[in-house]
Amino acid sequence: MFLREAVDGRPVKIAPSVCEGCGGRVFFVLVNASGAERECSGCDSRAFIADSEEYWNEESWEDDEPGAAGCPCGSEEFEAAVAFSLGADGSVRWVTVGLRCIKDGFCGVYADWKIDYGPTDHLLTMV
Repeated sequence: MFLREAVDGRPVKIAPSVCEGCGGRVFFVLVNASGAERECSGCDSRAFIADSEEYWNEESWEDDEPGAAGCPCGSEEFEAAVAFSLGADGSVRWVTVGLRCIKDGFCGVYADWKIDYGPTDHLLTMV
């Protein structure tokens, strides 16, 4: 999986994004420093990644308003995966969103943010 090189030696769980509505795996993605929201290119259903919804408002954005993720080739359709870096106690400490362009295969980390609260088990299903 394309996120394997993004981790720094901490235990990690990696999960692909799959649309709950149609099972699709291709998305348009909005990102900023504190989160990500994906829209299925198959059925237009939207979902926030991890705890993004909690910070997805104008107050939190300040100078970091979300923008559409884009590939250098110009495409905005991606397969998405999320890496959850875990602390020694197994709780989520970092969320990293990786995207792979479906047009040319370009891969990159488009967002990552620290989790500084607990419990965090619910985040592992929010990909």
